[in-house]
Amino acid sequence: QVQLVESGGGLVQAGGSLRLSCAASESTSSINYMGWYRQAPGKQRDCVALISSGGMTNYVDSVKGRFTISRDNAKNTVYLQLNSLKPEDTGVYYCYGVIGATMHWGQGTQVTVSE
Repeated sequence: QVQLVESGGGLVQAGGSLRLSCAASESTSSINYMGWYRQAPGKQRDCVALISSGGMTNYVDSVKGRFTISRDNAKNTVYLQLNSLKPEDTGVYYCYGVIGATMHWGQGTQVTVSE
């Protein structure tokens, strides 16, 4: 089973930036889709960005133009660049990968955006 390990979260002021990383235990070229979900306090987990093995990307409307997802198959890593952060971006960010019909999850990394 593939292991996914996130890093890069932290506390940042509104308007600031962070870069999240998700390192996979096996080649990301074998993972059909990878992406990031966000879970705000007291809310459900929602997908914010995804990238296909071919590099196609998709974003939830609230982060378009601010977040950028990318993948480096040579490093088995997917990144999420978070720019122009807002307090409503606060939450736990989970990396995921889809292999066949199975969804695999990382443990999550906390992002907190202060006013």
